[in-house]
Amino acid sequence: MNESSDGINHFTNLEANLLSEILCNELQTNTEQFKNLLMLGAIYVNNERQDKDKLIAEGSAFRVHSKPRRYNCDFPWKDLIVFENDFYLVLNKPSGVPSHAAVDNILDNALTQTSQARNFPLFITHRLDTLTSGLIVYAKKPSFAKSFNVQMQHRKVRKKYVALVEGNKSVTGKLTNYMDPSPGSPKRLSDKPVEGYSLCELEILEQKLVSPVVTWVHINLLTGRTHQIRAQLSHLGAPILGDSLYGSKTDFQKNAIALRSCEIEFSFNDQRVKYKISTDFS
Repeated sequence: MNESSDGINHFTNLEANLLSEILCNELQTNTEQFKNLLMLGAIYVNNERQDKDKLIAEGSAFRVHSKPRRYNCDFPWKDLIVFENDFYLVLNKPSGVPSHAAVDNILDNALTQTSQARNFPLFITHRLDTLTSGLIVYAKKPSFAKSFNVQMQHRKVRKKYVALVEGNKSVTGKLTNYMDPSPGSPKRLSDKPVEGYSLCELEILEQKLVSPVVTWVHINLLTGRTHQIRAQLSHLGAPILGDSLYGSKTDFQKNAIALRSCEIEFSFNDQRVKYKISTDFS
């Protein structure tokens, strides 16, 4: 058996047996631990996520996330719904909760929790970082998810954010950088075009001093790269409060950075619709 430092176990079972028995023999899991891993979707056999105890053929390839990441999901999910119709809903996602399921945890995320609260399945349309709060749109029908994704591809979805950043640098207008497409974080940026790098553009619409060392900024996101706002503001020398990954030296809130998706606009039924929440962090 091969186990990584983050608890990912790879092995092949030598004989047919129940899934629970195989994990007990290989990983010394007890009944409670097995049920927890199964509930979280942390067990894969032949690259398929397992959701029940069953007989597994010999020679099957296992991947077990024995240390799945957990997130606090104790929120009033129904109360966080900003708008809902028959095709989609708009949620005010709390900080510290993933937008969607992870490979080691299908339970602790806003998509699953809201689906359970509303008692029907929802579909992902776009994402917010785990540490970011604010507006996210979930589809209630696959047709809407497809339509929304087409709008995203053609930059027809408009998103605005607010953030608290370190320092008192005065910057307005468009910021243009280029992001290294390599996986992993933090993301690296260049001021000049580099072959293979992705264009990153945002616009600083407004800013104001909150204190001599903290600035509130209002952002129009023009392209939607992973960690784009976090990386561009850090590259500017103004990391978001609480964002230690991108150089912040200032604490914010537990499991959160001072970044909020405060406005989203898109087309529905041939009309533009817009949803807003507060831009005030106090």
